[in-house]
Amino acid sequence: MIKLIASDVDGTLVGDGEGKLDTRIVKAIRALHDKGIHFAVASGRQWISIENVFEEVKDKIFYISDNGAYIGINGRKLFVSTMDDKVTKELILDIRKDKNLVAVVADASSYYIEEKNDFLLSWIRGGYRGRIEVVDDLTKVKNLIKISAYSENIYGKADYLIDKYSDKLLVNYAGKMWIDCTAKGVSKGNALRKLQEAFEISENETMVFGDQENDVEMFKAAYYSFAVKNAAPVAKNNARFMADSNENLGVLKILNYLL
Repeated sequence: MIKLIASDVDGTLVGDGEGKLDTRIVKAIRALHDKGIHFAVASGRQWISIENVFEEVKDKIFYISDNGAYIGINGRKLFVSTMDDKVTKELILDIRKDKNLVAVVADASSYYIEEKNDFLLSWIRGGYRGRIEVVDDLTKVKNLIKISAYSENIYGKADYLIDKYSDKLLVNYAGKMWIDCTAKGVSKGNALRKLQEAFEISENETMVFGDQENDVEMFKAAYYSFAVKNAAPVAKNNARFMADSNENLGVLKILNYLL
């Protein structure tokens, strides 16, 4: 019997950077909650974005945001994992060196960028429905939980960051435009395991959905691991099962079997 479900958002439940959830998914989450099945939203997004997008059921879900650096429920934080200040400063300076990349950093309350990038500001506020501020110097922002590098097509452009920081941080591609960095040991999978331990739920009682490299650790925490049809090859290769694409509401099709 399934007791816990976790799903990625971008590329899995919705298109990348979309801010509206299909009403049928909202109804399914509410029905699962009524059946006693826990639902966690596991995303690279910040918790504010998750809360805004899942507004109608925000009191019925867990937030696993910023790739597992923040775990919360209904506006209340349960666990927050911060990064080492020395490492974050070095990483920010390295991202700055490449003019093709934009550094976006996050603490538990907001995202921050150094330049007034109208596209990113509009996309994060309007698409992701998140919070972002412009600051003079990102290296002065403390208690960071995630650092991301953005580019219109980031594949191959940020490999130097993976090569340099993979022994210090968890570094993953999170779609074609983002690479995300969190503290070592922080992942969607480890965050999911905390929920499993809290509710005494096994991997065989857990179902997860994802589409990118940052979902792979979550796949390892559940027997019923699904990659959506539009997923990146690395996600498909690590998932046990396949669901239809996000455009065809693949996650919802699987959830309906439980209702």
